[in-house]
Amino acid sequence: MATITAGKDNFADVIAGNDLLLVDFWAPWCGPCRQFGPIFEAASEKHADFAFAKVNTEDEQELAGALEIQAIPTLMAFKKGVLVYSDAGALRASDLDRLIEEVRNFDMAAVTSDAENVSGAA
Repeated sequence: MATITAGKDNFADVIAGNDLLLVDFWAPWCGPCRQFGPIFEAASEKHADFAFAKVNTEDEQELAGALEIQAIPTLMAFKKGVLVYSDAGALRASDLDRLIEEVRNFDMAAVTSDAENVSGAA
């Protein structure tokens, strides 16, 4: 699957339009980002049920700031529009595959239940 270029103008739509989404925050000058890029691209070909997006933090400083991106590469995972993972650092291919499997199997019912408990307590 082709990687989506995301930015402040389409970021919300990219999240809303994909049930399973990985987002790579990167910059062209970042060595670890350049090392992780081919791993991310290979995973996008291997996991057709996921959407893969990249945000160039140099071009999208406002979005990166709003999302409190402090180190790159940073990887975020969304399931059904909910952020379920966010961490900085390049991953090995095997670690990325493991993360993808965890996101795929993540129990969204627990998130819904927790949200209901919090809103019910207010």
